[in-house]
Amino acid sequence: MTTFFSKWNYPTTVRFGPGRISELPEVLAAAGIRRPLFVTDPGLARLPVVAKTLKLLDAAKVPYGVFSDVKPNPVESNLTAGIAVFKKSRHDGVIAFGGGSALDLGKLIAFQAGQKRPVWDFEDVGDWWTRADTDAIAPIIAVPTTAGTGSEVGRAAVITNEATHTKKVIFHPKMLPVTVIADPELTVGMPPFITAGTGMDALAHCLEAYCAPGYHPMADGVAVEGIRLVLENLPTAYADGKDIAARANMMAAAAMGATAFQKGLGAIHSLSHPIGALYDTHHGMTNAVFMPYVLAFNRDVIEERIARLAAYCGIRGGYDGFFKTILKLRRELKTPHALPGLIKGLDMDRKRKTLIAEMAVVDPTAGGNPVKLTKKAALGLLEAALAGEV
Repeated sequence: MTTFFSKWNYPTTVRFGPGRISELPEVLAAAGIRRPLFVTDPGLARLPVVAKTLKLLDAAKVPYGVFSDVKPNPVESNLTAGIAVFKKSRHDGVIAFGGGSALDLGKLIAFQAGQKRPVWDFEDVGDWWTRADTDAIAPIIAVPTTAGTGSEVGRAAVITNEATHTKKVIFHPKMLPVTVIADPELTVGMPPFITAGTGMDALAHCLEAYCAPGYHPMADGVAVEGIRLVLENLPTAYADGKDIAARANMMAAAAMGATAFQKGLGAIHSLSHPIGALYDTHHGMTNAVFMPYVLAFNRDVIEERIARLAAYCGIRGGYDGFFKTILKLRRELKTPHALPGLIKGLDMDRKRKTLIAEMAVVDPTAGGNPVKLTKKAALGLLEAALAGEV
């Protein structure tokens, strides 16, 4: 029986469309940011897209700093270094520019720079976010250059605790960027592998949110349309990176996934997180590997919902038809079918498998899985993903 008791939140102002990056100086002024710290990743920092964006700030005579010491899976030392730069140059806000890693770290720098407690005290557990000094959180402008995480419309960020090799979700309502510039032209330069991985991340967000238990019809509606957009546009964006319509639709789907997953995520993410923390894999591609195994695990509970989803997406055959569509999409995107195809030279002993299962069941996303994720179930899913048996 559905319990009609829930809490809903929807995102921030999004300036969406080709060419809207030109509005960055205007957006900064509206947010009251006079000395922004531009946070990006080291690969992106060397590309023309960053140079062109910084020229916009130069032309508007906006003083800024640049920080790009960001790992693909950000760690605490990245955050510490970023905060030091933020404080030394007396920045008053952050431009988080890039994919999920840069967006998450930029948000964390703006959040943590004014706090007196360690960042782990604000993990997304209960009401831990209330421990933060809200007035000390700097404003954030988010500019995504990929279409996957949707971190630009999220109130949380993921960071790896290097001491324990675990990914932690840090949450605070004011980590939500005050404005997002979603310009699909910025995603044109993404290579096919990143297009595929980030796109499958967006799909995983929408799909797990839709399947999560609980009453949130708005999130369900957003998730369903997001899934349709991914299925119809990701193959095109992968094959032709210059297709602006496909890029725009994927950018919208990414934001929709992050908007929808306030309802919950599930075992795709709870298994992907420890793999990413231990093996430094691409998060979206890791989600893509686990997706069919988790769908099969949850089938008895989600079959009717997936049948409705399939009908909306124009897929025949209900759950089976949708499942085949996912497998076909993975093949088109050259997604590894099993973990050994993702991690070269993978040799996982029983101790490591047990550790991953233990990490998965305590991951914050595990509670949103439609079927309870026990240690035994997590081990079974991991074994299936290692063997490629679905």
